[in-house]
Amino acid sequence: MEVSESVNLEKTTYNGEAKLFVAIDCIIFGFDGENLKLLLIKRNFEPEKGKWSLMGGFVREHENLEDGSHRILNELTGLENVYMEQMQTYGGVERDPLARTLSISYFALINIHDHDKELALSKNGFWFNLDNVPDLIFDHSEMVDKALAHLRYKAALHPLGFELLPDKFTIPQLQKLYEAIYDKQLDRRNFSRKILSTQLLIDTGEKNEGGSTKKAILYKLDKEKYNNQFNDFHYFTPKGFV
Repeated sequence: MEVSESVNLEKTTYNGEAKLFVAIDCIIFGFDGENLKLLLIKRNFEPEKGKWSLMGGFVREHENLEDGSHRILNELTGLENVYMEQMQTYGGVERDPLARTLSISYFALINIHDHDKELALSKNGFWFNLDNVPDLIFDHSEMVDKALAHLRYKAALHPLGFELLPDKFTIPQLQKLYEAIYDKQLDRRNFSRKILSTQLLIDTGEKNEGGSTKKAILYKLDKEKYNNQFNDFHYFTPKGFV
């Protein structure tokens, strides 16, 4: 194309086509040592002011989806470099009463003890046990249900659960996490055998001096092996468990 025939793409629009808003909603899971939890906000703005929702926001003009999801998570928790995974797009015509809005859902796994509690509170952020989640606005309950189902599927096959734990942990603490994810009990000996067989754990030589797992061996994650083997199949749960 000759220069005289070139088109200024920055000023070109799709005439007659509707403009849609694009939002990101984050399903943020945490583990407090006993229960799997969900971080929600109580909205102080319309629509649905005073009701509970996921943490979300609109994608900015010069921002890609991944950057937007990490920004929104950071604005609520103060955390960076957190495990996040894109789930799916929700595009119901009337899902948002103010404007036609598409939302891309992400789920995030965080160490609940690392997040900025004061920052979360300043955004009206509160943790809920998964068996006590309040009614949520729009289609957010559907987002949570699908994210939990995906977490359960993926955690059974891959070492995803370690993202929810502190740097040092015991095998009983890890088992409690998986029992919280699936809301079922696991056989202690089988679970311990499967976890140790992955060779993802490093014995720190230390013992837990407090809590329900007092004097149990403290392990830490071999991060190099974890990164190399993340997509390998480890089968942490019994066949047919999920």
